Amino acid sequence: MALLKIVTYPEKSLSMPSDKVKIIDDEVKQLIQDMGDTMFQESGIGLAAPQVGVNKRILVYDARAQNPDDDGPDQQIIALINPKIIQAAGSQLSENEGCLSVVDFRADVKRYEQVTVQAIDMDGNPIEFEAHGLMAVIMQHEIDHLDGILFIDRISTLKRTMYKKKRMKQLKEETSS
Repeated sequence: MALLKIVTYPEKSLSMPSDKVKIIDDEVKQLIQDMGDTMFQESGIGLAAPQVGVNKRILVYDARAQNPDDDGPDQQIIALINPKIIQAAGSQLSENEGCLSVVDFRADVKRYEQVTVQAIDMDGNPIEFEAHGLMAVIMQHEIDHLDGILFIDRISTLKRTMYKKKRMKQLKEETSS
């Protein structure tokens, strides 16, 4: 088990689109396992490769997110390689959305209610599924990371500016102490 360092805003790499994965080799599989371990260690429900400093179109999420009534103790990750949203419908407000890469900030974000996702699984098999509610939010949030978009890019300019100022002050205080 290797825990990876979470990259945080304002790291420039978080705003860069990720490269497609061409070959699913042992290195990619190890990265997926390490991302899953890191996500659970940090109490996240989803994690994209750019959040651990890797510019590849890979995301992992907690398998329990597919069934919100499942509060079982099993920690199982699902990995999606080269995921993309091919269809979206409806509208919902993702209340109090947060991100491991956006420190000490949560906000309401407008998201689609339902999305259809195409991806490749760890074995190289193509998959396609519909996601609703929380799963739709997770898919949009994590795929946004792969496209170089943070959830703070989807909130009002005023709220984003206030967060950026707060974060810069926080970083300045950390470096001066």
